This record gives sequence, structure tokens and C-alpha cells, in this order.
Amino acid sequence: MKKFLVAIIAAITLLCNVTNAKPVNDRETIYQVALLQSLAMGYFDGSITVKDLKTHGDTGIGTFDGLDGEMIVLDGVVYRANQDCKINVVNDNVTVPFANVTFFDKDFSVDLMNIADKTRLEAELNKLVAKNGVNDFYMIKLHGNFNAITVRSEAKQSKPYPTLVEALQATQKEFTFKNISGTIVGLYCPDFMSSLNTPGWHFHFISDDKKIGGHVLELNLKSCTFHLDKTDAFRMNLPNNADFNALNFKTDLKEDIRKAEQDSYQGDK
Repeated sequence: MKKFLVAIIAAITLLCNVTNAKPVNDRETIYQVALLQSLAMGYFDGSITVKDLKTHGDTGIGTFDGLDGEMIVLDGVVYRANQDCKINVVNDNVTVPFANVTFFDKDFSVDLMNIADKTRLEAELNKLVAKNGVNDFYMIKLHGNFNAITVRSEAKQSKPYPTLVEALQATQKEFTFKNISGTIVGLYCPDFMSSLNTPGWHFHFISDDKKIGGHVLELNLKSCTFHLDKTDAFRMNLPNNADFNALNFKTDLKEDIRKAEQDSYQGDK
């Protein structure tokens, strides 16, 4: 009986030690806030602070509460490209409705020259993905010299929120910058992520002088070196409130997401 009680006490002690252990940041995890699909439906309320987001990664992309511009996370700093694609560093207390971040550890690098457009760049990146595993995640940091790059951003929205496409159609501004150097932060999601994000590539840009940036619509790349971080784990933080739980995720949002990712809404702005 005495031995039995000692064993029970030892088990309880071990359980308490495991329960109270401090979590260790997993450097091989893509951490996602909410879903791209929830953002597409107009769920723009932040659910995590920038301060908390930085505990899950030092590199990534996303947006801010109310769809307030485009997020670029580079070397542990969280930047915002506002509606005019001008960059500022974001305060820790700002909240985030959608983002993907990881702690960047370079797995391999490639040099490229004379990439005529975004489609060609994605084709070159897809060759590496096919070689190294199409069902993993990849975060990239591409530093290059651009003959031209076209980026966009949008204005902060007010409740009741429109859908993502409606917000972009109403407020998106686009700018083409020529003969500029900077960094693209990009994420590749595998096909099985189609209900949680969008498969394929998503790129954000920030200039070397940290003055301009945004979501990449098109590019012409003179030369670059890009580093890839292959990541095989995924973790998602879901908002815990009534508005999020009222969203209908049975809705097919593929076309809305395509429009949000690729379409130009410059119009007569």
C-alpha cells in the first residue's frame, strides 16, 4: 500500500511539473491568426496583439484591426504599409485579425536573374517546392533589385464591415515603383490548406529604406537571392467571440480570395 501511494504521489508530481512547464517556441511552425476565409467574409476584428504575435514568429505577413493596411514582419519588426503604401513600425498594442508568422531559419537559398513577372517567379519557386515537398509550408525572404514592382494597400474599415473584396474595391490604392531594392516576404501554403488559407504563394514587399511596401500585385525582377524556410508544422489561433462563431464557413470563397489576392482595383483613383 505504501509503495502504491508513493507511485501515485510521484505521478501527480510529474503531471504538475509538465502542466506548469513553460511552453517553448517551436521554430518549425507556421502560426496563423484566424482564417483567410474569415477575413474574406469581412471579419476584421483583431484577436491577438502585435506583442503576442511576435512571440510566435519573426517573419510573416498579415493585416491589422479593421483591415488597416498590409503587414510585413521582417527580422522581428512588425511594419504596416498604409493605404498610400507608406511604411511605419506598428505599436505592440495594435491587434491583428489575420496573419501568418514563423521564426525564420534558412533551409536553402537560390539566386535568380531577369524574372519578367510574378507568374514566372512563382513558377521558379514551385520547382523548388516540387523538389522539396509540396505538402509542407515555405516562408521566403527574397532580397532583390527590381526593375519594377506594383504593390497595393487599403484603408481601415468601420463597422458594419464590408467583405474583403468590397473593401478593396472601395479603398485599394496601387503604386508601381521602378529601380528599387527591397525584400519580399512570402508564404507558400499546400493544397490541403484550401479551407483555412489559400494554396500557393502570397507576397508582401518592403523597400530597403523601409519607406514603402504592400501586397505584391506584379513585379519585374532584375536579380535576387531568396532564402526558403521549409516548415512542417501548423498552428492556428481562433477568435473566441459570437461574431466569429456566426460566420458560415460552408460558403465557397475561392473566387473572392482570388480577386483579393490578384485583382487590380485602381480604377480612376
